Amino acid sequence: MTEAMRVELQDRRQQLSTLMARRGDDERLTALLADVDLALARVAAGTYGLCETCHDPIEADRLAADPLVRRCLDHLNASELRTLERDLALAARVQRALLPPPDLEHGGWQIAYEYLPHGPVSGDYCDVVQSPEPAPGPLLVVLGDVSGKGVAASMLMAHLRAMVRSLAGFTQQIDDLLARINQMFCESTPPAHYATLACARLGATGEIEVSNAGHVPPMMLRDGRVATIEDGGLPIGMFCTVTHRVARACLTPGDQLVFVTDGLTEARNADDEEYGIERLLRLLERIGPASSARETVAAAIGDARRFLSRQPWADDVSVLVARRL
Repeated sequence: MTEAMRVELQDRRQQLSTLMARRGDDERLTALLADVDLALARVAAGTYGLCETCHDPIEADRLAADPLVRRCLDHLNASELRTLERDLALAARVQRALLPPPDLEHGGWQIAYEYLPHGPVSGDYCDVVQSPEPAPGPLLVVLGDVSGKGVAASMLMAHLRAMVRSLAGFTQQIDDLLARINQMFCESTPPAHYATLACARLGATGEIEVSNAGHVPPMMLRDGRVATIEDGGLPIGMFCTVTHRVARACLTPGDQLVFVTDGLTEARNADDEEYGIERLLRLLERIGPASSARETVAAAIGDARRFLSRQPWADDVSVLVARRL
């Protein structure tokens, strides 16, 4: 970690020096170069990543987002706090703008979701990609969870979203799409970062293809029964060359496909009991074919909240439902 940061800081210093040589005197660039030199000195002294005030570790997500930070959240001065609050508010607005419409109907499908960040920003990835074809074509629905928390996870989420949307039009095969995304994520993301991802391609006549890259198993509601779609492969970004299995089915009107993130299934109440996927499956078994996608989302969130009682969520929580019309 420290060696990787030293290399990154030296690279930034070289780029700054090159820019200053072209521009001449620039107070802002000079100050930034001084900050980089101070960070390199802390790396050499073995104190990089420690708060200058209390000497405790600085929050990992803040260091990942800005390797020049020098104080932990508890010891920011008033000006730094105001800057952080503005940055978080802006990041939250940007992230909300990346979400799909909360309720939509397209190509014979009704889609609804709930997206509940644990803090100002989230590492969950929720998306619906509509076919660019003039006639209603297949829908791609995606729910994922990037490793880590806070600002760094939200940045990786946006990075993952950009990859999915840029590659979705190049292939109609879910396994090929995941292979391409996995390769790009490995090549463009720092080591030790990965993402779980469940995605499905929904056809206009009810046919579906689903693959699960290390995510909470997607669930199918068919004829009053619930079935899980088990792991299709490893999480995205864990290894550069992996394959993912694809499950295929055909849903009839009223059937539903349900995705959740582990913030819901791993939620714990005051007695340290886990909500768990079995409880969610029992809830879904009671949902009839007349229930809308929005009603199923609300039922899942509501049941988990009743289980938690007054205990708050401990992680980002997302639920996405696709219902065949």
